[in-house]
Amino acid sequence: MAAWSRLFLHDAIPMKTAIVIGGGPAGLMAAEVLSAAGVQVDLYDAMPTVGRKFLLAGIGGLNLTHSEPMPGFASRYAARQSAVASWLQDFGSDETRAWAQSLGVASFVGSSGRVFPVGMKAAPLLRAWLHRLRHPAHGPAVRFHMRHRWTGAAAPHDLRRQLEFAAPNGLVYASADAVVLALGGASWPRLGSDGSWVEPLRARGAAINPLLPANCGFDVRGGWSAFFSERFAGAPFKSVAIRFVAHDGSVFTRKGEFVATASGVEGSLVYAFSAQLRDEVALRGSATFLVDLLPGMDAQAVLAHVVHPRGSRSLGSHLKSRLGLDGIKSAILHEVLKPEVVADPRHLAAAIKAVPITVIAPRPIAEAISSAGGVTLESMDAHLMVNTLPGVFCAGEMLDWEAPTGGYLLTACLASGRVAGLGAAAWLTQGKGEDRAIEAGKS
Repeated sequence: MAAWSRLFLHDAIPMKTAIVIGGGPAGLMAAEVLSAAGVQVDLYDAMPTVGRKFLLAGIGGLNLTHSEPMPGFASRYAARQSAVASWLQDFGSDETRAWAQSLGVASFVGSSGRVFPVGMKAAPLLRAWLHRLRHPAHGPAVRFHMRHRWTGAAAPHDLRRQLEFAAPNGLVYASADAVVLALGGASWPRLGSDGSWVEPLRARGAAINPLLPANCGFDVRGGWSAFFSERFAGAPFKSVAIRFVAHDGSVFTRKGEFVATASGVEGSLVYAFSAQLRDEVALRGSATFLVDLLPGMDAQAVLAHVVHPRGSRSLGSHLKSRLGLDGIKSAILHEVLKPEVVADPRHLAAAIKAVPITVIAPRPIAEAISSAGGVTLESMDAHLMVNTLPGVFCAGEMLDWEAPTGGYLLTACLASGRVAGLGAAAWLTQGKGEDRAIEAGKS
């Protein structure tokens, strides 16, 4: 048995029971930890199968984690980096890769530092994981209950009792000694995470910040022109750089690419600072960032090419031949700049290095890759148990943290599931084996 999974001796907990609600990465990890601790786990999920969002994320190549070393890795969690760093202390990038390897899935580091499974797909990893949960080497098998949606109802004063699930054949009730909630945020609700847990938990005293879109696209002010939208929606801005200065003076700069949509912008480079854009829009009603269309060429060189005599050639042909600007890069100049700026070579050259794009609203949370907000970490203990709900733990995206894409999201979801699972198992010992359990989890 792999060292990371030797969490407890089998007799540490005499067949306590736990319910895990949510079959995403955080819920599955919590179930694995609890099962390894000798706890009988029943996992409930509203969908026909588990890991739906996990599989969707892996369609283009599952980004398992990132090779960036600490403390840079932890810094990706911004305001929550201290708390998330504590989750990652014993289950960070290296441990995530070791865990995948223990399931028979090797991984490699891509040129960007992102880590992918060999074969790139999520399905083989998920299949191996589910097999281990159903046929563990140690501990009871996890029992899965699919198409069971928690209604939010439970015993009035104890969320672990009389949990109500809407199932294909009617309402089903279940109780357990501990409960781990891993219900996701509110992005991609068709895959099961619709945020319907917010009010039931808030009514029971949990502190919850509003769910907001994260890693999301934005609508531009005034919308694109019909020509630009019809011609370039879906087209990428490749090899560009973005600069954004927030109201507090903080600066974001990065090279990469993003995509024009029918109403605005989205894509990896936009996602990388979508939290700052979202917060700026909420505060000021709009946010403007600058796009350098030619980050590999300095401003003086760009100016020299723009002012070079073009003879009878059109401006578009001139910019294409001298600077390689065509397609969407040429079109955006005419889309956002005033005609007098385009007509003035010096102003145009400056604009090529700093095209202003103003956004006024994030796209709806249902379209976002992930969500921010959720159960506040201040309302929980270090083991992710809700202070007002003894024996009830939360994990994954339903917690109030966020991260950019690139493997950071998945790693923290897995790590938080492990923390919640360890915490629930330790809590079930009523302190009799807590130190032993936690120390074993670090071995």
